[in-house]
Amino acid sequence: AEYGGFQTFQHYFKRINLSGKMAQQAQQDMINRMVAGAVEAMEATVDKELEKLEKLDEDDLEAIRERRLKQMQKLQEKKQEYKNLGHGTYDTITNEKEFFEISKKSDRVVCAFYIDTSFRCKIVDKHLSELCTKHYETRFIRLNAEKAPFLTERLKIKVMPTILMVKDTNVIDRIVGFDDLGGVDNFPLSMLEWRIAQNKVINYSGDLTRPPVEEVKEKKKVTIQRNLRQEAHSRDSELDD
Repeated sequence: AEYGGFQTFQHYFKRINLSGKMAQQAQQDMINRMVAGAVEAMEATVDKELEKLEKLDEDDLEAIRERRLKQMQKLQEKKQEYKNLGHGTYDTITNEKEFFEISKKSDRVVCAFYIDTSFRCKIVDKHLSELCTKHYETRFIRLNAEKAPFLTERLKIKVMPTILMVKDTNVIDRIVGFDDLGGVDNFPLSMLEWRIAQNKVINYSGDLTRPPVEEVKEKKKVTIQRNLRQEAHSRDSELDD
């Protein structure tokens, strides 16, 4: 009787094992069918596009070329318009009046407020001078905060550097110091570009939901010369009242 009971248990466990294998096979079969269906749908889409291309005659191809040419001409005209407004350069403006005039002429403006004694302001200058050539759609400028008391008071700018993002004459965002950039001097250019792009002040093709690089943990030496006076201002600097 005991031996018969043991056989019964063996049979029971074999059935469980068999059921598990059948379930795994059924799951694999379902995945295979889903993949096959997706491939067929993709192939059908490609076939339709190829069919459209095959039906194109010379007039259709000429029309496509004309549309493309017009698009390129518009882009070139827009770039020239931007260039006439000072886009593509990182300029130092000397007073608050210039700031308001530029904000009215250009839809999107990035303005760095700086002071001469701040080493971190020079790091920002280095990065923005590169970004301005990449993002022609936006005007990049810098303004000495000590020469703009009205703006610094009105906008409550206290820490240097502070980068303002202006869109349609409205300040929509700001970067105060380096906290948003990892809190270190050697943050990469891509980090600043990603941060500026958060409110679409520049055109950005990457993923806005996550930084382009991991947090910078080691404070490496930055390749900008600094003198003894600047050494005392390597951190974010506060604007004196």
